[in-house]
Amino acid sequence: MNIAAIRPFTVAVPPADLDDLADRLARTRLPQPAPGDTWETGTPNHYLADAVARWREFDWRAVEARINAVPNFIAEVDGQPIHFLHVRSKHEQATPLLLAHTYPGSAIDYLDVIDALVDPVAHGGRAEDAFHVVIPDAPGFGFSNPVCEPGWTTARVARAYDALMRALGYEQYGVHGSDNGAMVARELGLAEPEGFLGLHVLQLFSFPSGDPSEFEHLTPADYAGLEHMQWFQRVGGYNTMNASRPQTIAAALSDSPVGLLAYSELFESFGNGTSKVPLDAILAAVSVAWFTNSAAGMSRAYYENAQDASEPAVNHAPTGVAVFADDFQTIRVFAERDNDRIVHWSRFDDGGHFAALEAPEVVASDLRAFFAGLRS
Repeated sequence: MNIAAIRPFTVAVPPADLDDLADRLARTRLPQPAPGDTWETGTPNHYLADAVARWREFDWRAVEARINAVPNFIAEVDGQPIHFLHVRSKHEQATPLLLAHTYPGSAIDYLDVIDALVDPVAHGGRAEDAFHVVIPDAPGFGFSNPVCEPGWTTARVARAYDALMRALGYEQYGVHGSDNGAMVARELGLAEPEGFLGLHVLQLFSFPSGDPSEFEHLTPADYAGLEHMQWFQRVGGYNTMNASRPQTIAAALSDSPVGLLAYSELFESFGNGTSKVPLDAILAAVSVAWFTNSAAGMSRAYYENAQDASEPAVNHAPTGVAVFADDFQTIRVFAERDNDRIVHWSRFDDGGHFAALEAPEVVASDLRAFFAGLRS
């Protein structure tokens, strides 16, 4: 892949865009409420009303300053702008680590994790467990806009990330990912480029193949995980919409900040009461998507993957999995069928799909444990 010159970048939303958001929020028209105004049929009015009131008082400039407090850059990979954060540890022998973000998130998913990774000593760890971190916005997300051409599947994103790490001078590196980022991480495992150390993910999206023998070794916890999958399929309608009619939904989300907020209900675990993501973190994430007009690119990412005709393949790279209690429950029997070198498996009783926002120290600690295990 061709990489143009990497240049520094500063997040600076124009005042007119802030004024426009304030005006739109002031003129919010909520839908007719569903009977009972619960989460049963989607994001309820009472939640949106409270969130809009908070958003109208939200200090975007403080978020902007926090993003700009770490080094930001833009690279062009095959003509596609890719924004990324790059923070080097003071420990020169630190392990290079790429952090791949969620949907509907961006690089700011990981702001709370950075210090614990680059300076583990300050967080009860060891100097040898330090990381140099690179945190890109995927094409179409955050400040990696606009998407310049079709074809940005997770596999292509993975190749772009590998090219970026090489351009930054890293001959070897590992990757961590959640949600969309977990799929990008697994694609790097499938490619296993020279110097690739391994992948650590919060989910391996492996499902039953239809072979009855696969069910012989399932535990009660595994069956509970299957029930969670079925629940997710019932509430995760955005998957179908994004994968089939991304521009249709993007028209609504790009014109209505409250629509974008409601459509980002995954941050609230579809309202099942388990999410520990602070509302201010949700508003920061939705603000990034709003100010960068990312709805179309974020939705089209699903469409691109739906068009991908690649055959399923087994990942042979060293793989670590951290399963959080209120997240997608990776089922080990299926995961080991599709990933034959799982060398690290953790379960945590607290936290969910956005663990980097809910339990950043836990995520950082598990990353240190996984990569330390690869060195031993």
